[in-house]
Amino acid sequence: MALESAERPARPARPVRARQVRRPLHGVLLLDKPLGLSSNEALQKAKRLFRAEKAGHTGTLDPLATGLLPLCFGAATKFSQISLDADKRYLATLKLGVTTTTGDAEGDVLDRRDVAVTRAQLEAACARFTGPITQVPPMHSALKRDGRPLYEYARAGIEVEREARAVTIHRVVIVEGQDDEWALDVSCSKGTYIRTLAEDIGRQLGCGAHLSALRRTGSGALTLDDARTLDQLAAMTEAERDAALMPADALLADWPVVRLGNEDAGRFLSGVRRRVALFDAPNVRVYGPEPKAFLGGGHITAGELISTRLLSPVEVQGLLTPQEQAPGPASS
Repeated sequence: MALESAERPARPARPVRARQVRRPLHGVLLLDKPLGLSSNEALQKAKRLFRAEKAGHTGTLDPLATGLLPLCFGAATKFSQISLDADKRYLATLKLGVTTTTGDAEGDVLDRRDVAVTRAQLEAACARFTGPITQVPPMHSALKRDGRPLYEYARAGIEVEREARAVTIHRVVIVEGQDDEWALDVSCSKGTYIRTLAEDIGRQLGCGAHLSALRRTGSGALTLDDARTLDQLAAMTEAERDAALMPADALLADWPVVRLGNEDAGRFLSGVRRRVALFDAPNVRVYGPEPKAFLGGGHITAGELISTRLLSPVEVQGLLTPQEQAPGPASS
C-alpha cells in the first residue's frame, strides 16, 4: 500500500536585502565610540553609514571604553599610523580596594580590602608613576603572541610570559573623587595600558584597585569636541554626514606645509625628489597649486623634498571640487 506524503507548508521567502553601493570617500571622522562595542564593530557601523569603500581605525579602544576613536576613510587611511603613534589622553575612573582578574570592571573579583586613602596619598602614588616607566602588558589585551591575542590565552586559563614595555606618563591629574572611587585625567604615550596603571597605583597605595571606567578624550591634537556618536550620524542625511568629516590631511595638521606648482607636483606624485629652498624638516605635508590638492607626506633633507607617503593621482582628484579639478596637478 502506498503512503501519501504529507504536504509541507511552503516556507516564506526571505526578504532580499538590497546590496549597498559603496563609494570612494576621503576624510577623517572623529567618532565618540559607545560602551560595549569593539573598535572594529564601531568602524564597520560607521563604514556602512557612510557607504565608504575603504576605512580603518587609528587605535583600539576596548569594548568597556568609550570616547575618541578617529576613523579614516579612503586616502586618509594611508596616514592612520600618525594617530596610532600619537600621545593619548584619558579620563580614567579607579575603584580602590577591589582587584579583578582583568584589571577592569569586566573581570571577577579577586580581593576586597578596606580603603583609607586621602587625596594627598593618591597624588603621591600617581606621581610615582609619572614620567618614563615600564609596564607589563595585561593578559586581557589585544597584544598578540604567536599570532593569537593575549586575551585568548587568558580565557583559556593560560598565562604567558610578557616583556615589560617602556611608556611615558606625561601627567596624571585628580579630577574628582572621594573614598574608594576617583577620576583621573591621564596624558600618556602610545601603548600605555591604563588598566595596568590603575592596578599599579592601587598596589602602591596598599589597597589594590581596578579600572572601573575609561573614556579617551584626546589623540594627538584631536579631541572629543567635534566627535559624533553613531546615533547622531544615523539621524543625519548623507550630505550632513559627509559635512561632519574632517579633511584627509587632518592627521597631519601640525606638520609644516610645502606647496608645489603643477610640474613639480606631478613629479613628486611619481616619487621623484624635488629641490626646495626650505630648511630641513622630518615631516611636511605637501600640496599642489590648488588649496585642497593634498599630495601626501614627506621630509626635507639637504634641500631635497623626499616623499614618504603619497596619494594616487585618482585620490588627489577625489579630494578636489569639480571647479578645482581642472587643470589639477599633472600625473607624470
